Amino acid sequence: MNSTPSSLNQLEQLKKLTTVVADTGDFERMQAFQPQDATTNPSLILKAAQQSNYQDLVQSVKAAHPGMSPTDLVDYILVAFGLEILKIVPGRVSTEVDARLSFDSKATVTKAKHLIALYESHGIDRKRILIKLAGTWEGIAAAKELEAQGIHCNMTLLFSLVQAAACGAANAKLISPFVGRITDWNKAKLASNWSESANGGANDPGVTSVKRIFHYYKHFGIPTEIMGASFRNTSQILELAGCDLLTISPELLAELQSSHISVEAKLDAANAKVALEAEGIAPLKLDESSFRLQLNNDAMATEKLAEGIRNFCVDTERLEALLAK
Repeated sequence: MNSTPSSLNQLEQLKKLTTVVADTGDFERMQAFQPQDATTNPSLILKAAQQSNYQDLVQSVKAAHPGMSPTDLVDYILVAFGLEILKIVPGRVSTEVDARLSFDSKATVTKAKHLIALYESHGIDRKRILIKLAGTWEGIAAAKELEAQGIHCNMTLLFSLVQAAACGAANAKLISPFVGRITDWNKAKLASNWSESANGGANDPGVTSVKRIFHYYKHFGIPTEIMGASFRNTSQILELAGCDLLTISPELLAELQSSHISVEAKLDAANAKVALEAEGIAPLKLDESSFRLQLNNDAMATEKLAEGIRNFCVDTERLEALLAK
């Protein structure tokens, strides 16, 4: 990276190369960064709902639906935060379907339509909503059905090229490959053999995974948007400058805003063909059995997908418990 200082801070420079998205449910805090879009998930909404400055919002939702079960109330809380976020961002907000439905396509479609109906009842165009679904076979099948009906999807908990390729084949609007969690797994696996000089920067496992997906999509003409997510540091973010979108926590947005070191584009669609040939990557076989086998044979992706679903299930249940009080 060029270390020459710039008159623009790194966040301003990054916005010239990539669409910047805020990864938080704390909509008051995101205003300072002027993101285009915003993403939420059960963990982020749980965290926000526990903050004192959002108690009035939570209580107003509960008061508007007396007697409603905590499970049903969760949808109204998710949408209430989404509506506030949409007052701040000019673009889209991502709202997640209950992770407990990750292996049930039919129930996922029903829940997604319910969330869209809630937004539309407040006059929000469905084009401003991305329904977040786990990158399971069932989640991808649900996305294919929803996209055909004009409901756009953000495929999350995505850790592998086969997941990304299947999402593209399903015409999903957007995918969110999880950079930091991929790196976490590899760092734990290498343990004492991990080296920041050898395994960081451009060689960071999460970064290289997103680059591979980027080159695959661009070379094979897949229009699905790629949004890097789950960052652990600004180095991972800057190594993906040029990606379609990057969703970033307020803490890392603040770091980028405070630095004036020059930012350079690192991803270029023009390099896609050469990059794929160098790795020997051909179009993947994407029928159900092939997908499941390829995902099963990727230990990191299998473990992180399962872990991610479990954690989102736990935080959804914690949000329900909070609403039951």
